[in-house]
Amino acid sequence: MRTGDGKFLFTSEAMTEGHPDKVCDQISDAILDDIIKDDPKARVACETMAGMGFILVAGEITTKSYVDVQKIAREVLKDIGYSKPEYGFDYQSVGILTSIHEQSPDIAMGVNEKDGESGAGDQGMMSGYATNETPELMPAPIMYAHKLAMKLTEVRKDGTLPYLRPDGKTQVTIEYDGGKPKKITAVVVAAQHDPDVELEKLREDIKEKVIKPVCGDLLADDTKYLINNTGRFVIGGPVADTGCTGRKIIVDTYGGVGNHGGGAFSGKDPTKVDRSAAYMARHIAKNIVKAGLADRAEIQISYAIGSREPVSLFIDLHGTHKVDPKKIQEAVKKLFNLKPSEIIKYLDLQKPIFRRACVYGHFGHEDEIFTWEKTDRADELKKECGL
Repeated sequence: MRTGDGKFLFTSEAMTEGHPDKVCDQISDAILDDIIKDDPKARVACETMAGMGFILVAGEITTKSYVDVQKIAREVLKDIGYSKPEYGFDYQSVGILTSIHEQSPDIAMGVNEKDGESGAGDQGMMSGYATNETPELMPAPIMYAHKLAMKLTEVRKDGTLPYLRPDGKTQVTIEYDGGKPKKITAVVVAAQHDPDVELEKLREDIKEKVIKPVCGDLLADDTKYLINNTGRFVIGGPVADTGCTGRKIIVDTYGGVGNHGGGAFSGKDPTKVDRSAAYMARHIAKNIVKAGLADRAEIQISYAIGSREPVSLFIDLHGTHKVDPKKIQEAVKKLFNLKPSEIIKYLDLQKPIFRRACVYGHFGHEDEIFTWEKTDRADELKKECGL
């Protein structure tokens, strides 16, 4: 709970690219990327399920291009590292089933362009968030959890810890004091491994090679390390747990901080506002915080299916605003066009960038392909608000 002195604990989790749900996200987005590079206006709603010995790809795809689903799925599995028969899930032998049809014409009639504008691909509300507690303007628990997951993959692939296998999860608990991160009180890591590695060696290696390099500044003498807490994690990936696209929406966003509209991102082309408007909401929130107009900003945008304009725009600054919130709302409305077709153009979303976005969080990255992470409108916002 939050106490009167501003102290509380908050926890977020993340996972490696070999986690079964993330395997599915990557396959869905790799299929989207392969289509959109040749057909930028394709309609894609691609869902993947992965279980013991099989992958099922289903959904609605309307495109002028050809997509080799089997080839793409196997390439993704190979890239992740599911390349050894002893893992029980090998890219060469896994069975791949498909069930794909065109987008419903009832949906298409509301989304298709009229007078140069396309409508929202569905109804719903999308949220974006930013906070000045980290350089990435992201909540600290989710950023550290993602960085730990990235490090687990790095030391596996570069041979530093060659006994690691693709599946893995991380979790970070941070103590806040006065609303700011003070220290990490607990780090949880579950790392899939070969059967012959000793547990104590694995725990020590992960502490020294993964946790300390990533979390060093916030680690304390009393930080708890819970590494492979059951004592063994040999069987993993889709063999141990069936994976599905879109089942990690909190991991993909802000780790439980702020609100979430409920819509997943992966496998969806940018006419689906679940994805594009959530990216735009993050972009706006991040620019507000970067401009120094507030320490925290949360944006909600809502749409009706087929609508050319949003139904609502809500801005919550959590009492951290430095200027009149009405001025900030007016500035956002003036500077940011929230029509679905304009969001797609503004963020340049009709490109094959989505597989890279679907692991280790859709937000908080510096790579230039993440256009929604740019803070290039901060100065304009400051000016509009009189700063």
